[in-house]
Amino acid sequence: MDLQTILGATGQIAVELAKELGRAHTSDLRLVSRNPRKVNSTDTLFRADLLDPEQTTAAVQGSDVVYFTAGLPANTELWEKQFPTMLKNALDATRATGAGFAYFDNTYMYPQDSRLQTEDTTFSPLGRKGRVRAAMASMVLKEMDRGDIPVLIARAPEFYGPGRTQSITNSLILDKLKAGKKPRVPVRDDTLRSLIWTPDASRGLAVLGNTPDAFGQTWHLPVDGNRLTYRQFTTLAAEVFGQDAGYGVIPRWVLEAAAVFSPQVRELKELLPRYQHDNRFDSTKFTNRFPEFSVTSYREGLTLIREQGEQGIA
Repeated sequence: MDLQTILGATGQIAVELAKELGRAHTSDLRLVSRNPRKVNSTDTLFRADLLDPEQTTAAVQGSDVVYFTAGLPANTELWEKQFPTMLKNALDATRATGAGFAYFDNTYMYPQDSRLQTEDTTFSPLGRKGRVRAAMASMVLKEMDRGDIPVLIARAPEFYGPGRTQSITNSLILDKLKAGKKPRVPVRDDTLRSLIWTPDASRGLAVLGNTPDAFGQTWHLPVDGNRLTYRQFTTLAAEVFGQDAGYGVIPRWVLEAAAVFSPQVRELKELLPRYQHDNRFDSTKFTNRFPEFSVTSYREGLTLIREQGEQGIA
């Protein structure tokens, strides 16, 4: 049984990834973070700070596949200071042990307009966090070209999902509905959104990491191809939650004004342009390669979130 290691093992994506790897791929799973917690009974825990190259090397020693799912709080300076170092240490350590490397990525580096986003979309970041993610993705692509170890990139658009999923959609719409409050929509309600169900992102990453011919490529993780506007998504969510379909739209100027006083809103400011346009994230490559993969529909995902709430699951 192959040893598979998750770097940054406490976030929502990593937890769902550990569940899927343990269910379908391996019982030899190592979870690495500063304070790792078991997901499966057979998991091995390894404490390490990815900013420390020696600790990172020790953490991946003997691995067959290494997944980089590390996250940081939405703090631009922290991203600039820590993320590239963490990734470089992870790549160096993985190369030293000869493992495959699966990098979980987002779309911050893509143009924030209505063009179709494919695996070949040119990077065009608008803000500092986007530039950090572009530099990190470029680092992984260089490692891929180097050819010393198998490398893949698995990219996801904005999340929505259960548990501790963090996204604008969760915080402004789904968390409000769960609390019986009126949902809020950022910027516009008539543009198409591409949202990925977080367990689907993790299941897709697990599939890629266990498919030898998936390495050496960038992949868009699978999304529901039936794109909805926020008006449609919020109306559907309210229906599933059995609540009034009313919601409010927060204009961009209000969010930009709030950014002056709110550090949290300030950190999201560079993403606001993408809510003015249709967001069309294309995952055809993945669904064509893995036709048996069952993508969770929006209605199915929202129903699962409601059912978790009814069971008192955080």
